[in-house]
Amino acid sequence: MIKNIAVIRGDGIGPEIVEQALRVLDRVAELYGHTFNYTDVDMGGCAIDKHGDPLPPSELQKCVESDSVLLGAVGGNKWNDVPATMRPEKGLLRLRAGMGVYSNNRPAKIWPQLADASPLKGEIVERGIDFIIVRELIGGIYFGEHKTENGVATDVLRYSEAEIERIGRIGFETAQKRSRRLCSVEKSNVLDSSRLWKKVMHRLAEEYPDVELSDMLVDNCAMQIVKDPSQFDVIVTENMFGDILSDEASMITGSIGMIPSSSLGATTCGLYEPIHGSAPDIAGQDKANPVGTILSAAMMLRFSFDMKDEADAIERAVSDYLDAGYRTADIMSEGKTLVGCTECGRIIAENIKV
Repeated sequence: MIKNIAVIRGDGIGPEIVEQALRVLDRVAELYGHTFNYTDVDMGGCAIDKHGDPLPPSELQKCVESDSVLLGAVGGNKWNDVPATMRPEKGLLRLRAGMGVYSNNRPAKIWPQLADASPLKGEIVERGIDFIIVRELIGGIYFGEHKTENGVATDVLRYSEAEIERIGRIGFETAQKRSRRLCSVEKSNVLDSSRLWKKVMHRLAEEYPDVELSDMLVDNCAMQIVKDPSQFDVIVTENMFGDILSDEASMITGSIGMIPSSSLGATTCGLYEPIHGSAPDIAGQDKANPVGTILSAAMMLRFSFDMKDEADAIERAVSDYLDAGYRTADIMSEGKTLVGCTECGRIIAENIKV
């Protein structure tokens, strides 16, 4: 099978972690008889430096025309003083909107080998951490009108029934593939947008009688994620709430460097990236953890390319790497073997078997 992948290396540690993910994809292609063609795309701070734009239209077009997109990370202090409309993160928002990827799926799963790295008490971790946050990605307050006039700042939070329904369906369908439990998170005791969200979710529930729907206020959900994460299977929520909750969920698993994500819309062309930032403080030092990016590549194979066996092979290779005691600095513990970004990618690639 031939697949064309747009590759956004980005800023900071982005080029390092992407390079290791490509090494793993090349190993998969070799063992399973596929061809992955890579097209480099400039986005973020590097695109500002090169083109004066965080995502030029020509670069976005490369992504839209690909079979899927693999992204490292963008941003950094170097570009803090550029105009707000030209910041590296604006490129990411433009990319999501341009690709029409409205559903961001972030798994929060603790690897057994890293149970001692979780900040939660052992008895909480032992009950299990394995859930997915389905976050609406191209609506809400991040995409509403933003303005400051006469010392007053306004940010508009807007959702339509259609926007809520399409992400709600993703939530229900994701739950159907797991343990059939869906928690809808909002702030309906305060916000009109959340009251509409709740109304639409309950209407949709009638179409999915095999899924148990529950409601939870976002502040309570933030508390429950650290109190008893085992209660969750799938969480579906709006853009800003999902942004905050998914970062919280990533930390209870031991390291943000281990968590992948997928962003999908109406087609199989998706955007795949680790959930962490560009970490400019360690860029170029071979210290970054590439596992989140490698697992993002596995998600690409699974959800966009229908390559389940190949995705399983990558995940087994990561597990074998952890079993052997290898750790990058962010998850290093006593008695383990410290490796750098490049060595981590090499070991995982070599662990892949048919």
